[in-house]
Amino acid sequence: MSVPVIAGFHPDPTVCRVGDDYYLACSSFEYSPGVPIFHSRDLYRWELIGNVLGHIAGAGPSQGVYAPTLRHHDGRFWMITTDVSRLRDGHLITHAEQPHGPWSEPVYVAGTLGIDPDLAWDDDGNCYLTYASFQEGGGIVQVRVDPVSGRTLGDVHLVWRGTGLANTEAPHLYQVDGTWYLMVAEGGTERGHAVTIARGPTPEGPFEACPGNPILSHRSTGHPVQNTGHADLVQAADGSWWAVYLGVRPRGFTPGFHVNGRETFLAAISWADGWPAFHEPSPPVTAIDHSFTDDFTGPSLHPRWVTPGGGLLCVRVPDLSWSAEADVDLDSGPSRLVLRLDDRHWYGLVAEPGRVSAVARIGDLEQQVGSVPVTGGVVKLRIAAVEPANAGAMSVRVGPDEIVLSAAGTELARLDGRYLSTEVAGGFTGRVLGVSGTRRPEMFTYSSAPVP
Repeated sequence: MSVPVIAGFHPDPTVCRVGDDYYLACSSFEYSPGVPIFHSRDLYRWELIGNVLGHIAGAGPSQGVYAPTLRHHDGRFWMITTDVSRLRDGHLITHAEQPHGPWSEPVYVAGTLGIDPDLAWDDDGNCYLTYASFQEGGGIVQVRVDPVSGRTLGDVHLVWRGTGLANTEAPHLYQVDGTWYLMVAEGGTERGHAVTIARGPTPEGPFEACPGNPILSHRSTGHPVQNTGHADLVQAADGSWWAVYLGVRPRGFTPGFHVNGRETFLAAISWADGWPAFHEPSPPVTAIDHSFTDDFTGPSLHPRWVTPGGGLLCVRVPDLSWSAEADVDLDSGPSRLVLRLDDRHWYGLVAEPGRVSAVARIGDLEQQVGSVPVTGGVVKLRIAAVEPANAGAMSVRVGPDEIVLSAAGTELARLDGRYLSTEVAGGFTGRVLGVSGTRRPEMFTYSSAPVP
């Protein structure tokens, strides 16, 4: 389970099946459009088909849209999530006949203060909203709702506090062979992250914890994927069970640095004594080539392109080693190519008539670290992530990678990748590549492996 099925900043995965088709959605935080949605026929290879939500207003770094749940019920797709910029409005629900939309205008469920909402229906058609509460000591709470109007149909009540680990969250509720299972994440979304589960006779419980909890955790192990948790189950058409979950790939000297955010991984599920168990998928997941080229001449942008509040057009970085090039026309005005973790942690190239400068922003410090004169017309800006020169050394200076900034064929800077990591910057997102300027680049090329 060391290769993600959806690489790069795609956390909090949620999955459902319709016939032979699988659909998966992820958190998007401050980036718009929000909640990317993917399609697969085999759970191994996924295609981005759109984004559920439109513009996310007023969201700062690691704010905006948190964990969604995606379900298919009674011929419609349903997505519920939380926009923490509008936390006191309650969770938002939207629905669509087709996964690529159009999605309905969201409704908000008043009085549901918390995160990580889930929707589940019983055999009588009752819809249960289950979520991690921010009120009355926390825990997993539940209320019946009308998902069309967002109206609650009863009082919010506690259903489970988890096993005693910190941060009981990410609930998903399932009915399997007449028994109701409540699966959650515990331990926080850092190195202690884990999946635990309980079961009961009704959607409201009472729930008894699995004696083998946690059923998934890589904490205190040498596994290359850490922070594993926030899982969702799905049953295939052949009756087999699977799960998607989030994890990170830390590298470098202690404490280890993950740079691409929390990614989506796949597990096979077996059942014993009425409890699910996680296993390495067979066959194993293999890496894919994420390379692409965009000349921005189509009638609309590919759904991979998102923006953190406008101005900067971004794409998630899916690989550990890669290069990206943007051909920008200096005669059209200033342009930028940046590698961004958030608005206070980024490295970039600033192209202006006559000169390209390399700039590093780390927290409160911003510094020009190199420049090269250029003539007018089109100039090639390039950023690459490469293995650090001191890889393998027992040194606190060993980071996850080095970031190389170049322009017009000249290397301007080679910078420590640790400063664009979650362990340094904090937050819930991962690296993105961004372009901005008076007009879009003539060409943008992303390559999964650095070019010479």
